[in-house]
Amino acid sequence: MTAAVAAFLVYPLLRGAKAADDDRAGEAAVYRDQLRELDRDLAGGLISADEADYARAEIGRRLIAVSAAEPKAERKPVRPHRFSEAFVLLLLPVLGLCLYTALGRPDVPSRPLADRLADPGNDMAMLIVKAERHLAEDPEDGRGWDVLAPIYYNAQRIADAEKAYRNAIRLLGPSPIRLDGLAETLMAGAGGVVTEESRKALEQSLSLEPDNPRARFYVALGLEQAGQTGQAKAAFEALAKESPADAPWLPLVNEHIAKNGGAPVVAGGKAPGNPTEEDVAAAQDMSSSEQQQMIRGMVESLDAKLVADPNNFEGWMRLVRSYAVLNDKDRAASALKRALAAFPADGEEGRQLMALARELGIAEGGTE
Repeated sequence: MTAAVAAFLVYPLLRGAKAADDDRAGEAAVYRDQLRELDRDLAGGLISADEADYARAEIGRRLIAVSAAEPKAERKPVRPHRFSEAFVLLLLPVLGLCLYTALGRPDVPSRPLADRLADPGNDMAMLIVKAERHLAEDPEDGRGWDVLAPIYYNAQRIADAEKAYRNAIRLLGPSPIRLDGLAETLMAGAGGVVTEESRKALEQSLSLEPDNPRARFYVALGLEQAGQTGQAKAAFEALAKESPADAPWLPLVNEHIAKNGGAPVVAGGKAPGNPTEEDVAAAQDMSSSEQQQMIRGMVESLDAKLVADPNNFEGWMRLVRSYAVLNDKDRAASALKRALAAFPADGEEGRQLMALARELGIAEGGTE
């Protein structure tokens, strides 16, 4: 394949001089044909003698100009494209080989598509293709749509995710998880805005599970976006007060409470990093900078605990959120990367971590 591409690129360089000769010869032949055509028109009475003389003079001038060009035998040889040819024939293949050696996997044997579909592993693209092929054969398989919907969402295929959630709800019935997923997908398609349709899905989710924190948060967010500051603050405060003390969403909820003019709520005497009641009481007498330093110390303490025991999913969720609240997106991204090492992105916990990262505007390599 490399040789074929190189030949395709070099061919125009090799035939450049010959193409110029062919063009010049063709141009002279056209002028000679025009002279013969002019004689026929004059003989047939289609033009006058004066018109014929004028046209013959113009065509003759052009023919002389072409014929007077330097003969091929005496023409200076065209300078070959040595550098371009060397680059195409030598440097380009060598560059491709170096890139493949550095980035490719020459130690991994090639696998036919059928084998990769049979065992997709963590390959998201293969998982999607496998599910799509199955659903093309059995479009009424609700479980298949239920599995495919969050995969589409994580792959940023929002329109496909919306279709999958709708099919799953139609075939399997509404559930809080499906309705919340549909609402988030609609919001993603609207640039993060809680639309009327997404609000209806969230309200239906709350009718099935009134204590659903995910739906309650988005409903409160919709109130905030609609400019209903007082109702939004009350909804966020109620969510914070009724949440577990170590709930990973508390830092974000407190952000929105402050944004709507309220004071952050400490649920159960706990805050990010799990301070004791004595820590919270002591913090009341501190300056804002001292409080910030105390909170950062508690978050770093949580980070150290997770290094020692990484199999703590709720702890990773809380740590990523905490760093984001402290506006330390680099450490949040580092925490996300370490969390995904313990809970891969293709699992349920991994998908929740990725959803949290999108919500906070965090990527594994840093801020988005």
